Amino acid sequence: MSNASTPPGAPADRTPDGPIRRAFHAKLWTLLVEGRFGLNFLRRYWRRMLLVFVALLLPLWGFAELADEVTDGDPFAFDEPLLRWAHAASAPAADRFFSLVTHLGYEWLVIPLDIVLVLVLGWRGRMREGLFAALALGGSALLNMATKQLYARERPDLWTSLLPEETYSFPSGHAMGSMTLAAVVILLAWPTRWRWTALLLAGGFAVLVGASRVYLGVHFPSDILAGWTAAWAWAVASFLMVFHHHRHPWERPDAPIDNPEDV
Repeated sequence: MSNASTPPGAPADRTPDGPIRRAFHAKLWTLLVEGRFGLNFLRRYWRRMLLVFVALLLPLWGFAELADEVTDGDPFAFDEPLLRWAHAASAPAADRFFSLVTHLGYEWLVIPLDIVLVLVLGWRGRMREGLFAALALGGSALLNMATKQLYARERPDLWTSLLPEETYSFPSGHAMGSMTLAAVVILLAWPTRWRWTALLLAGGFAVLVGASRVYLGVHFPSDILAGWTAAWAWAVASFLMVFHHHRHPWERPDAPIDNPEDV
């Protein structure tokens, strides 16, 4: 009886290693099919995977490392030297400048801009973008408040600050809020010709806000880094949740949708 897998008209493979050879060929064919699927997947979604790795996984890893050291109570080697260096550079003009920046980085500018951005996106009918902004900005504030209570890190007390704070230190709310807003603006502006302007202005402003908190002596530099990493991780996670299987802001209106049933 000829083997059922033998093509019609072909001589049956009666050698002892025939079944082994056929199994090997079947396995090789399966690997080739799966490899082709993997390459197609990478070609289609490499941007999303790069975004997940660079803007989500790396910040999460950075925050986890910082939080682990805070939990253990181990001091960061760079915290006190940077604080003392910033204080040594203090001057009346710098005091006024960084006091203004720190106010703009929270109640004077960032919070009003958060609200205005969500409302403008909704008014213009950009509901999905508005949902992303609201989730990222609002969730960031709630996450910061919860994380402060969880780690309960005391603020630095190397000198009396111009703008003393009473809440916990880790992570910095100013740094996290301003960087979350920057991340939202950058992600929404990325498809446009304003991408580099948004990156420079929004990112630069967030860095200035973080520097102001160190200059004023109300945060350790590690608090600032934790706020930045948490902000990026949460903003990107919000982006991926809202735009999963949906057209991204930077895609053309006529671009195909990954899964039309999800629209």
